[in-house]
Amino acid sequence: MPQISLYYKPIIGDSVPEASRADWDVSYNLGDSWKLVRKEKRKNSSLFKVDVVVYPEVSLKNLVITQVYQVLFNLSPAVEVSFWKGMKLTAQVIFPVYNDGYGDLADKVRPGFLTLQQTVRLPYNTWLTGTVGTFNASRYGGDLKLLHVLKADERFSFEGRIGLTAAYEWDGFEFYYGTKTRLTWSLGANFYWPEYNVQASLKGEQYLLGEKGVRFDLIRHFRYCSIGFYAMKAQGAKSNGGFRFQIALPPYKYKRKGYIPRVTPSKNMGIAYNAGNERYYYKGFRANASENIMSNNSFNPYFIKSELLNF
Repeated sequence: MPQISLYYKPIIGDSVPEASRADWDVSYNLGDSWKLVRKEKRKNSSLFKVDVVVYPEVSLKNLVITQVYQVLFNLSPAVEVSFWKGMKLTAQVIFPVYNDGYGDLADKVRPGFLTLQQTVRLPYNTWLTGTVGTFNASRYGGDLKLLHVLKADERFSFEGRIGLTAAYEWDGFEFYYGTKTRLTWSLGANFYWPEYNVQASLKGEQYLLGEKGVRFDLIRHFRYCSIGFYAMKAQGAKSNGGFRFQIALPPYKYKRKGYIPRVTPSKNMGIAYNAGNERYYYKGFRANASENIMSNNSFNPYFIKSELLNF
């Protein structure tokens, strides 16, 4: 599925090509070129090619006075494959490595994300993504996300999200599920500051317990990491916030041989720190194993343009 267009026109001075950031035109707007090439035969298509992606997962909590942190560490490989344009199937299994204080169920090998996702590009720089399956935070159901980038100024974007989920639990490979559904939603705007690769987001949200609130995120993106802060306030709950970071995991380049399944570590991993130690309110979920602040920025034209000369 086309995401961006990339066009390079070098500036010639004194018969010597001089490369600069101004030479590159990167945009969400595909222009007329896409209409000309979309019917051409594709090369190196990713359809039917299997990736086995190993996701390291680390959880920390500080609730015991005599202990600095209780730790949970899992390795969670996921099979990821696409059978048609814009589609992604994810099937994950969680293998516990170390568990200190997270309960007996966390000691068992069990499924993780089991999702079917479809993304379509709509007119006017708009993307619609729908996902069904079992998510993290013990939720299963459906999730729908809409992203629109302003054509007049691509630094500004708007997004909305709505999910309808219920609770589930794996006891090993025995599946228990509830039927009481919860509606969650999010609606907000983003601004990207290209000079510093900083993204600011302000959203109104409804969380799993039904409380409504606002959330502000400020994130700076680097080539191999994304670091930021967040603040939240919901009705009936104390203000909360903290920091979050996502780091890229080596190796940073991967090769594939035909249709042989490719085994790789996840492209990045991250942690969000809950400074207010809030354990009841502000709960949500992720709809896909690869969803995070770093991957969401991977096709940002301003970020790509800033990195081209440093490649």
